[in-house]
Formats: sequence, C-alpha cells, structure tokens
Amino acid sequence: MSAAPPASTRARGRASEDLAASFLEARGLVICGRNITLAHAELDLVGRIVGHDGAPDTVVFVEIRSRKDDRAGDPAETVDRSKQRRVVRAATAWLLREELWERVAVRFDVLTILFGDDKAPEITWIPGAFEVDG
Repeated sequence: MSAAPPASTRARGRASEDLAASFLEARGLVICGRNITLAHAELDLVGRIVGHDGAPDTVVFVEIRSRKDDRAGDPAETVDRSKQRRVVRAATAWLLREELWERVAVRFDVLTILFGDDKAPEITWIPGAFEVDG
C-alpha cells in the first residue's frame, strides 16, 4: 500500500493517531482515550493491557511522533526529557482522575511513523521507551 504523506502537519497528526490506534489495537491494546489534555500537557493515546493470572492491568501511555521522512532524524529523538516529564505529569493526572493510582502497572511507549511518497507508512513501536525519573 502506497500512501503519500498528508498535506498539513495537523492532517498528518490526525492520520498518525488513527494509524497508531489501529496498529496498537491489532496487537491487543485496548484504547481508552485519545488527545487528552490534563495538567497543561497532552496524552496522545492511552491504552490498557488486561492483566492475566492475578497480574494487574497495565495502562500504557503512548507518545506518537511522525515525520514525512527521516532526513531530519528519527522521530523518536524528539521525545526528550522535557517531553517525557510533560507526558508523566499528564499521565499522573489521568491515573488520579480515573482512580487508578497505585492500582495498575504503568508503561510509557513511543510510536513513530515515517510517511513516504512512494511507500506505506513505516511504523516503529517502542514499548517501555522511557521510565519515570525521580
């Protein structure tokens, strides 16, 4: 499947989120929310993995990054410490709001998408891309 990159940054963002949600759902993640703004930060996707054999559920906060191509580097490189702190702050607010604080395992993933003019989008999923520091 060939797909040209969406024309605008906003359109690419929407297309990236749709593509990421479909990709992750196909791999067992239940999407609980998209584009959630809390604590002056945004969560791109929130998903859940159901725990088995007594293990707690895992809530997965997914930061999505996309680019038209990789000439400027890997999109994952843009998830720096500052961005990680903002995601953690919003995730903490979400967990508290949903009354899940200390009741679920938590993971922070990054999913990148490279759109190409003459090829299908290239998706890279990095489970556990970063940890909460301090």
